Amino acid sequence: MAILKPFRGVRPAKELVKRVICRPYDVLDEKEARIEANGDPISFYRVIKPEMDFPDDFDHYSPEIYKKGKATYEQMKADGVFFQDTSDCLYIYAQTMNGRQQFGIVGCAGVEDYVNDIIKKHELTRPDKEEDRKNHVRVGNMNAEPVFFAYPHVNALDEIVSKIAAGTPEYDLVTDDGIGHTFWVVSDAATVNAIVEEFAKVPFTYVADGHHRTAAAALVGKELKDANPNHNGTEEYNFFLAVHFPDNQLQIMDYNRVIKDLNGLTAEEFKQKIAENFVIEDKGNTEYRPEALHKFGMYLEGKWYALTAKPGTFNDADPIGVLDVTILSEKVLAPILNIVDLRKDKRIEFVGGLRGLGELKKRVDSGEMKAAFALYPVTMKQLIDIANNGLIMPPKVTWFEPKLRSGLVIHELA
Repeated sequence: MAILKPFRGVRPAKELVKRVICRPYDVLDEKEARIEANGDPISFYRVIKPEMDFPDDFDHYSPEIYKKGKATYEQMKADGVFFQDTSDCLYIYAQTMNGRQQFGIVGCAGVEDYVNDIIKKHELTRPDKEEDRKNHVRVGNMNAEPVFFAYPHVNALDEIVSKIAAGTPEYDLVTDDGIGHTFWVVSDAATVNAIVEEFAKVPFTYVADGHHRTAAAALVGKELKDANPNHNGTEEYNFFLAVHFPDNQLQIMDYNRVIKDLNGLTAEEFKQKIAENFVIEDKGNTEYRPEALHKFGMYLEGKWYALTAKPGTFNDADPIGVLDVTILSEKVLAPILNIVDLRKDKRIEFVGGLRGLGELKKRVDSGEMKAAFALYPVTMKQLIDIANNGLIMPPKVTWFEPKLRSGLVIHELA
């Protein structure tokens, strides 16, 4: 059963919270972070992306980078930007986007749960990115950013969260992108215990977003355990920061593909090859968004097409074979375009659904790309089925919005 541990969170002063919080480290580069921080010395980007305060050609993995992030954090604490709660708490974090709300329980997950596969994964991690995040945890001695987990919803937990959300929040703000962020502190011991007891009935949790942060936090925790001859299992390094959302509140957005060339084929030859496995419908100038599984949108030479996968091109009994990204890879990308390794091939790029289908059209019309494919979003059920079967999704499949904001609460390891 899954662990949920309360902790003494470090949080920004209420009057400074909007200046402090920022998007996760991995959704923008250091140049974009500089622009968003806009010179503000208390932007949390300076902690999670300290390379923004170094020259562009400075090694992003240099020890000085991590030391700078730690020093900035300590200075912000000394200046009163952050303070630490005096007792172990849980927190409720609600996000509002386009009128839809999702309520997460902020608490610590267990390193042992990661090791023992109670925390289910569905993506591979890259060693370089994993090591980068491990260094942030090692040097900072904290989980600066939470990971985004899902859990099978529990009615009793929903009821407790609803009662908390009826009270006055600690923070309540709308960021510049129009996303609402509302945050409640749960310090009442009886309420904390009730949440922990109900959460203990959850069999598994699932990494929705943040596989590298999850791996880094868990592996550093294990390192600290192995290095401590007096380890007893209660140390803070045995736990890491996560926001746990019930699965029935989450929505996965489409994650689309744009292609640089047609592998020497003309547009007509390309369509003829696609027609072997798909029914093609010409939509002309009408933007086409797939409305069901096994349907695709294609934008090519100024026109939209609806593609429907023919029977036999997919396997609905196979958690991976049922995925539309698998169909596209096995019937179009690999055999027709010779795009085999989605992680490394420079001829394909990925566009998150938040940017809309207009972004696909724009990139093809500009001449930068030759074709675009719009996919139907993966469902939470598909994600959970894959994770439960110990399988790994193809690259760039799930896009969760809204993203968690970093800097709302921090978990220190000592």
